[in-house]
Amino acid sequence: MDKTENSKESQPERPTPPTVASKMALMWADRLGRASIRAIQTLALIALLWVLVEAATRVPLVTTPVLIALILASAMAPVVRLLAARGWPRAVAVLSSFLMILVVGAGIVGGIVALVRQQAGALAAGAEAGIGRLQEFITTGPVALSSTQIDAARNEFQKFLTGGSLGADALTGLRTAGEIVAGTILTAVILFFFLKDGEKIRTFLIGFLPKPHRGTAHLAADRSIIVLGGYVRGTLIVAAIDAAIVLAGLLILRVPLAFPLAAVVFLGGFIPIIGATAAGSLAVLVALVENGPLPALVVLIILVAANQFEHHLLQPLFMGRVLRIHGLVIILSLAAGATLAGVVGALLAVPLTAVAWTIYKTLSRPDTPAPEPLPQIQPDQQD
Repeated sequence: MDKTENSKESQPERPTPPTVASKMALMWADRLGRASIRAIQTLALIALLWVLVEAATRVPLVTTPVLIALILASAMAPVVRLLAARGWPRAVAVLSSFLMILVVGAGIVGGIVALVRQQAGALAAGAEAGIGRLQEFITTGPVALSSTQIDAARNEFQKFLTGGSLGADALTGLRTAGEIVAGTILTAVILFFFLKDGEKIRTFLIGFLPKPHRGTAHLAADRSIIVLGGYVRGTLIVAAIDAAIVLAGLLILRVPLAFPLAAVVFLGGFIPIIGATAAGSLAVLVALVENGPLPALVVLIILVAANQFEHHLLQPLFMGRVLRIHGLVIILSLAAGATLAGVVGALLAVPLTAVAWTIYKTLSRPDTPAPEPLPQIQPDQQD
């Protein structure tokens, strides 16, 4: 018996055959397995983002006013805090900031409409002669077109005007105008509540997160507000300088509608890199019709020079600390935003990209120094 037991003890133990679970674990443990896990996680994240973007673009009448109001509220938050810190009741500070935004927006739009109506008669009087000069330039210029080709294009345009699709286009235009009015009213309402109860709304939303992550979420929100506010204020300054440069050139060249055209350039300046130049193409067209090819070429040169001045000096000076995004990323975000939501998408693409990058940096490196704190409101200054 002792010999038998000793022989059994001296025999080596047979290895346990690997189970299916252990085989699967070994398969995912090597480099290819870890890369596959990351790829699956990336695809899942992309799918989630696609679903969110698709859902947001399905209801633009809701998402667009919310995003615009959020950007404006971020830009005006320091003003509200400053007024409240100086002893203003918070309700009065919020109402004053809200009315200031409404007055500025209504003043810009009303000023453009009034100036266009004031100079519309002179522009219509000179349009016929300008079109004649333009037709002469087309038929005798470097790329000459025959009168037959011009007449054919004119006939096609007249067919379009008299065709049945014009009525449908008019109905679409009326619907779009109604959506713009409704979106403007909704934006104003949302903006008021963001200015009034922004802190409460943010605390409520972050409250759904687990407690260990709430501090990082608050830090990301603070930094995002700083980035959005700095972007809006910097863009406002850059757009105003672009508009002033174009206005000076138009006044020197005596191009009609100089102030409305400069206002259009100012509005286009809120789309970085290409917005002011694209909006200024209308000024080139007016100069071509009213003043001739040479003044139009000068206006085009002014637009290109203003674009380079903005890109190489103004943007780094006024937005370099908040918009730390490469120009290629800006162009790609503009293209993606314009594809998804048209002009509104191009307008919102860059600030949303900047906020997304800020949130990513905060979540990946939460121990980085926090931004400078905004002025705090004393308890006796609350509502």
